[in-house]
Order: sequence, then C-alpha cells, then structure tokens
Amino acid sequence: MQIRETLRSTYPVILLAVVVAICVTILTGVGNITLPRIEAMEKQKVEKMLSEMFPRMTGYTFEDEIYSVYSGDDTVGHAFIAIGKGYGGNINILVGLEDEQTIKGIIVVSHTETPGLGSLITEDFFTDQFTSVTIDDMALRRDGGQIDAITGATISSRAVAEAVRVTAWDKVELLRGNEAGT
Repeated sequence: MQIRETLRSTYPVILLAVVVAICVTILTGVGNITLPRIEAMEKQKVEKMLSEMFPRMTGYTFEDEIYSVYSGDDTVGHAFIAIGKGYGGNINILVGLEDEQTIKGIIVVSHTETPGLGSLITEDFFTDQFTSVTIDDMALRRDGGQIDAITGATISSRAVAEAVRVTAWDKVELLRGNEAGT
C-alpha cells in the first residue's frame, strides 16, 4: 500500500519533469534552427545602415566594437553603437565617424522613448543635425554645443548628444591605440 501511495504522490512530479524536459528540448531545437537566420537578418540590417551612412561602402570589418568601413582598399570611415540613457530607457545609436574629429552622422537603432515626443529623436530634422559636426561640438546648444533639443524632449535629446560625444571620444582613442600598435 505504501508503495502505491508513494507512486501516486510522485506521479505528477515525474510527469511534469518529463513535460518540461520535452519542452526545453523542443525550444532548444527551434532556437538552433532559427539562430542562423536571425544572425543573417541582423547582419543585413547593419549592412543597410552602414551603406546609408557611407554610400561608397564596398565592405566592412568589425573589431573591438568598431565597424571599419571600406571603399575598395580605402578606409572611408568608422562606425559604432553608442548607448544613451533617455527618459524611457536606453537609446541605441549607430554613429559614423568621418575622421578622428568629425561625426559623419547618426541613426537611432532602437529606443523606448515616449511616442510622439521623445521618439522624435528618430526624425530627420533631429538626426540631420549630427552630420559633419565635430565631436567637441556634440552637445545641446544650451550646453554649449551645436545641437538643437527637441522641445519637450530635452532629456532624450541630451541623452543622444552626450552618448554620441562620450562614446565617439572613447572609440577615437581606441582607434588611435590600434593604429599605434600596428
């Protein structure tokens, strides 16, 4: 009798463990099948953004979190992701460098800013201000820079400008270090 009661009380636990094991196996298999496709789509997205920013691009490499963009054998610029802390959360920005002093442009990759207000950081009237601006001038006008804030979205505007400036200087230093080491 005691064995029968033990089996009766452990049966649900064993059944649940088997169901969980089967589900984990299926999810792992689906993940392994879809991962290459997801990675290929991400690569296409990056290539599209880089080619928009660098129209002469024929290829790129990715090392130390920096995209080096080429036209033939010539380096035409570099790009990287900057992350700013906006009003609604992180703002991921693809930043292009013309040279060690000048921003080529930006593309806001993702954000969680307020729709219709902070989300205006993705609009051309805002992002176009970042074209051909020196890194030193990368700040809001009220902070001594060249960027006009979006009315009512100063936190989002400042987050983008500061992330671009701070990360650009970090990446320029990394690039200088890489050049010195070669």
